[in-house]
Amino acid sequence: MATKQMEPVTIISLRKLSPETPETQPKESKTFTVEDAVETIGFGRFHIALFLIMGSTGVVEAMEIMLIAVVSPVIRCEWQLENWQVALVTTMVFFGYMIFSILFGLLADRYGRWKILLISFLWGAYFSLLTSFSPSYIWFVFLRTMVGCGVSGHAQGLIIKTEFLPTKYRGYMLPLSQVFWLAGSLLIIGLASVVIPTIGWRWLIRIASIPGIILILAFKFIPESARFNVSTGNTQAALATLQRIARMNRSVMPEGKLVEPILEKRGRFADLLDAKYLRTTLQIWVIWLGISFAYYGVILASAELLERDLVCGSRSESESESGVAVTLPDTEESHSPCHCHVFAPSDYRTMIISTVGEIALNPFNILGINFLGRRLSLSITMGCTALFFLLLNICTSSSGLTGFLFMLRALVAANFNTIYIYTAEVYPTMIRALGMGTSGSLCRIGAMVAPFISQVLMSASFLGALCLFSSVCVVCAISAFTLPIETKGRALQVFKYLTQSSHYYNN
Repeated sequence: MATKQMEPVTIISLRKLSPETPETQPKESKTFTVEDAVETIGFGRFHIALFLIMGSTGVVEAMEIMLIAVVSPVIRCEWQLENWQVALVTTMVFFGYMIFSILFGLLADRYGRWKILLISFLWGAYFSLLTSFSPSYIWFVFLRTMVGCGVSGHAQGLIIKTEFLPTKYRGYMLPLSQVFWLAGSLLIIGLASVVIPTIGWRWLIRIASIPGIILILAFKFIPESARFNVSTGNTQAALATLQRIARMNRSVMPEGKLVEPILEKRGRFADLLDAKYLRTTLQIWVIWLGISFAYYGVILASAELLERDLVCGSRSESESESGVAVTLPDTEESHSPCHCHVFAPSDYRTMIISTVGEIALNPFNILGINFLGRRLSLSITMGCTALFFLLLNICTSSSGLTGFLFMLRALVAANFNTIYIYTAEVYPTMIRALGMGTSGSLCRIGAMVAPFISQVLMSASFLGALCLFSSVCVVCAISAFTLPIETKGRALQVFKYLTQSSHYYNN
């Protein structure tokens, strides 16, 4: 009888435990990641502010880089420089960019994207202002190299944008950032056409530093990347950032607790060459190098074609329209072994028209990125870039030259758009800034070589220079087509391996 009385007690105790189990289990399993929060909150007012402020970093970068193209003819005359000396200015700017791009990438993955972006802007603005007081050519080269070091950190603005944007908006919003680069390029060319003939190139540099200084004040409105904060264990800061975004967007946060593993080993160069990313990394480096070589080759070749009249018929037509020659008066400078010729108003107009081309293909670039995918879209635009480089060899008028340069600028800008997006998407959070940094650093090798092709080899062998540019673009097109990973529609990764992250997310 005693055993019969104990049986119902056992049954009753089991019934008491059974309702508790389903009550506690859902509470433990309700967690979310930063990716979940970003997708749930959606696109809104915060992202518009983010787009405007972080996109404006492109204005500053474009002004600092394009400054060399519009100032080169003036310093060539002022300091009686030879071709290789003019080319060396651009090369040293990109040398500084190359070295510090890796350093800033490492530091950004370890200490934060926002801090490095702020430091790079302060650095760039300081040395840019100092450049305007350069007493000699040597000082000018050194100070512009320091500016290149600072500009290399501006890529962190793109990473912050990428890490805050929902997946379906990245393919649309990131290419639109090209508008800011275009605005910066047009602004510096427009300023040069007015400032250089009146108060000189030194005041142009001082005026060009103002947008960067203003933008530094606007950075306080943009928080540190929430993805970076959770990777360092600062979950509270990440949660506060996400809640602030939700309030600005008038949206809601996901239910549950923000959970993401702490990444103790961040920003390691060895991870870029891990078996999972080795082929992708090597091919990305080749593409970045080639795109930069072609892009800055087009920019510098545009200035060189206008300055030196290397395409038949272009100068004669512009001179007949104005009725005067645009070379300097018959002085000692005009007979010097260093070619000395300043830009005429028609030259600035041609540069502006060709620069506008950078946004001409933007709608088609956006469609290609989102429907054809990043790889196929990039391979097509790189192939077309190779073709238009060869078309520059056609004997044409000033209008024909402007048309070819217009299309080339459109294509090389589309190339940069696509590879920027692909690189920011393909790497996980733990090495994203380093991946962008090393890619940006490697691409500056192409930018360092470009001046010697556009400003030295092109004078000796015009067709040889064009064939070299075209061949590099063909190699990049093949490399883009064979990339092993397509990032279209893919969520940003946290780890090198998805299985690792899923283990944490499911706990």
